Amino acid sequence: MLPSVPLLRVRDLSLTHAGATHPSPSDVSFDVQPGEVVLVLGPSGSGKSTLTLALNGLIPQSVPADVAGTVEVRGRSTVDTPVAELSSDVAMVFQDPDAQLVTGTLLDEVAFALENLLLPVAEVLSRSEQALRRVGLWERRAWNPDRLSGGGRQRLAIACAVAMGSPLIVLDEPTANLDPQGIDDVYDALTDLVASGDRAVILVEHNLDAAMRFATRAIVLDQQGRLAFDGPVAEILREHTEELIAMGVWLPAATLAGRMLRERGVLDAETPLPLTPEELAGVVNGFGTLSERSETTRIERAEGGSKSSPMIVRSRNLSVKRGRAEVLHGIDLDISAGSLTAIVGANGAGKTTLIQALAGVVPPPRNRITIDGIDPGRASPRDLAARVGFVFQNPEHQFIAHTVFDELAHGLRLRGASDAEISDRVGEMLSRFGLEHKADVHPFLLSGGEKRRLSVGTALITRPAVLALDEPTFGQDRARADELLRLLKGLRSEGTTIVIVTHDLQLVADHTTHTVVLADGRVHAAGPTDELFATEGLFETAGLRLPALHRALNPQLRGLLTETTR
Repeated sequence: MLPSVPLLRVRDLSLTHAGATHPSPSDVSFDVQPGEVVLVLGPSGSGKSTLTLALNGLIPQSVPADVAGTVEVRGRSTVDTPVAELSSDVAMVFQDPDAQLVTGTLLDEVAFALENLLLPVAEVLSRSEQALRRVGLWERRAWNPDRLSGGGRQRLAIACAVAMGSPLIVLDEPTANLDPQGIDDVYDALTDLVASGDRAVILVEHNLDAAMRFATRAIVLDQQGRLAFDGPVAEILREHTEELIAMGVWLPAATLAGRMLRERGVLDAETPLPLTPEELAGVVNGFGTLSERSETTRIERAEGGSKSSPMIVRSRNLSVKRGRAEVLHGIDLDISAGSLTAIVGANGAGKTTLIQALAGVVPPPRNRITIDGIDPGRASPRDLAARVGFVFQNPEHQFIAHTVFDELAHGLRLRGASDAEISDRVGEMLSRFGLEHKADVHPFLLSGGEKRRLSVGTALITRPAVLALDEPTFGQDRARADELLRLLKGLRSEGTTIVIVTHDLQLVADHTTHTVVLADGRVHAAGPTDELFATEGLFETAGLRLPALHRALNPQLRGLLTETTR
């Protein structure tokens, strides 16, 4: 019997963006068969997102790039076949959902592509409803997409892909901005789609904890964009753990935890590294009580930004509207100097609106906020910028210069820094964030991870007293995320107050001193992170879920693991 024609066939593929000197990915070959769920891993800048854009013809038909090699979907070349024709075979979900939303209501958005296929009205409505229900958005079908949170817009983009029913679905970081329920909705919908065995999914994902129950195969690109590993996902992650860590590739939290416990003698070297929290709980079941050092760590961590520290950020009765809708309702909040405070909550809780109001990005009502002694509702942009640096959820929203060097230099030039100081500090920031070879590149031509690192660098370079970051680790490989967190820890030790919005509750548990939990635009709870995590049911009643490792391990083991991150 002849082998079946692969759904996707990639041969000797090298892609070089306009202005780039080296291809990324480089000389990559692989096939994808129906029924496979392929996880694409690699460090930031390895070409993961670029690869996805070549799978439906956007590269080179819409995004200029030199293409060597071939990509075929169901036997059709993605270079020669128009993108519109390929859309029936390949459904795409971009890293930035705003790049693909075009209509005025959620229902119209999902129906749009189906209508272009000239499907019967009844089928268009049926498939649109089913897709919106799968991602939990049917009740908001009449909303304008602009009313949704970033995570809500991501779910909408996924609903559009689900509705198409294409045999190949390509997703670039689909869960990065989603709360736990949203992640479950997405993976449940995708699991249903591939259950029939006639579809395949290609997934670029950093949240491997969510992907482990779904992925069947892993493809790993190295820093140069070459194919490093290709095989069953469990085999690749277990047998090449050290190489993946050296590359800076994300691994499941359970795998990293198992590796740490092995290093500390809790697990023996013959025990396979766990891939899920359930596997981790199984291999450490019955582990006894540890020494009191985990409690010591907790106390030391709580000392940073303690209740006795002065309050550097304060809001009283803060309410903020977006359009006619009030998003925040009567927020009372204090953030102490020198703390690292996380703002968390389910999608739509008001996290981004709150951090933007605190930083003056969204002008708040006057006399409601003070930050480092000034009212952002009254302060000039120059005075505000001298006190608070802000990093947007979407890095492109803050880029204004034509080169990476000039982007970093802009804030220093506004403050009248000398050329020598600018050269030194920009050079230091380029090196710190691995962007030395991109100094003369336009910011919009960077990879998603590189754009994120640049956006953080532009906020840090003027050394503000308060640094506010919206989803700072989004799009980062593990090495760069770890580097950023170490940098934030160092800034705290120098006196900088840091406020972050994040969906990553494991990051919150491991690294923050304080946490603010929002629900429906109100403060659900606020206080020292350890106290909130120890309060049973607190996060669940806000529509959140404690990190998988937190649920799987006893307090002593959690304390042992967090010693390495705090």
